[in-house]
Amino acid sequence: MGALRLNITSPLRLVPVLAGLLAGVLVLAPGAHAARVAPNVHTGSAYVPNEVIVRYAPSADRRVRASAQRSTGTGQPHVFAPRTRVLQIRDGESVAQTIAELERRPGVLSASPNLIARVSGFAPNDPGQPGALPGSWQTVQWNFSKDFGVNAPDAWDHLNAVGRPGGLGVKVAVLDTGVAYASRRGYRRSPDLLNRFVKGYDFVDRDAYPDDLNGHGTHVASTIAETTGNGFGLTGLAYGTRIMPVRVLDRSGTGDSVAISGGIRYAARRGAKVINLSFEFDSSVTRGQIPDILDALRYARRKGALVIGASGNFSAHVVAYPARATHVLSVGATTEHVCQADYSNSGSGLDIAGPGGGLDAEVPGDPNCRPGQEPVGRDIYQVTYTKRSVRSFGLPSGYVGTSMAAPHVSATAALIIASGVIGPKPTPAQVEARLKATARDLGAPGRDSRYGWGLVDAARAVIP
Repeated sequence: MGALRLNITSPLRLVPVLAGLLAGVLVLAPGAHAARVAPNVHTGSAYVPNEVIVRYAPSADRRVRASAQRSTGTGQPHVFAPRTRVLQIRDGESVAQTIAELERRPGVLSASPNLIARVSGFAPNDPGQPGALPGSWQTVQWNFSKDFGVNAPDAWDHLNAVGRPGGLGVKVAVLDTGVAYASRRGYRRSPDLLNRFVKGYDFVDRDAYPDDLNGHGTHVASTIAETTGNGFGLTGLAYGTRIMPVRVLDRSGTGDSVAISGGIRYAARRGAKVINLSFEFDSSVTRGQIPDILDALRYARRKGALVIGASGNFSAHVVAYPARATHVLSVGATTEHVCQADYSNSGSGLDIAGPGGGLDAEVPGDPNCRPGQEPVGRDIYQVTYTKRSVRSFGLPSGYVGTSMAAPHVSATAALIIASGVIGPKPTPAQVEARLKATARDLGAPGRDSRYGWGLVDAARAVIP
């Protein structure tokens, strides 16, 4: 096996969970008609069945209005604006037919369906903590919010609209400690990873069973693809994707260059469009020491895979390999305060940032940063092992790091590919450019050494 070894990039430090609500649970606007909707005859939007809105001309007196209602089979007028009524359809005709009849009547300026609006964004019913109300995932997953994270709900809403919910069908390879993908031989599948998995491989034990003996890989995979809208646990940013589990790190979270390069080639050869690398070599490692990995990264690029890597957790002013390689999109970490995380590597080689949790760094002049102040930023939570047992799952604390930041970017890349926003078969370079162009600018204007092009924004990335 190769001599160089590397580590997962989460320092697994414990940070107390803060109480309080970051964002309210999204609910339908009140109204008796909210559950009774139909597709709009003109726009495809939802509308209240058996109702039309009619606007009358100033000259339309009571006699003209009554005649219009009798001839079109409508009645029970409700006045809610000057010369404007909501009418009930009483003759059994469709909304479209009634609108056409009304528009032909003297004194009618316009007739339209009573359209229904909803809150922006897909609002999953996942409760977060056991026993919490449906939708309470938002009190835990600050990293998916619009203000502090990657703006997941609006991205989900758009992917639903184009028929590719959660990045449906895109293959994402997670090269890590394995994934809790199956229940077998004493292992349990994660209760919130109900997706269809792509066949993977274990390059540590050299067999076809990339089971997770650590929990780190399951946490990373869950940020990308945890089952969403199932009334259980938390949510995954690209919940419609197919995860390819590739084990390249052992139960302690370390692995060697032979396993890594083999895993990259395996994933690329089997059609992964995104490859997530949430690990790092020591910052002293040079490109000349890892030629096998650099070759594998070039191979993945030729095969059409975008490789995304964690920048490292040494608070260094240089991005660690493999994220520093030319064919890897490097990801730094931000906190709940939208500040650079204190552990996150930075430097000219940093491309973009994602939520990683933890403590704020000292960033002079950045109003978002509050190092040493309370409350401290929270961790990143996902369903994974609670006691380093392969049969016990929960929402353990302690997961902060660029390991946690990278899968936010990998998931967003998958959403871009599925959305078709830059074409049906975008190249890795095109997806990378889209991620950078739509990132939320932080720090100094434009690209800078602390945040790269900024914090990844899933909604801006997928919406034309």
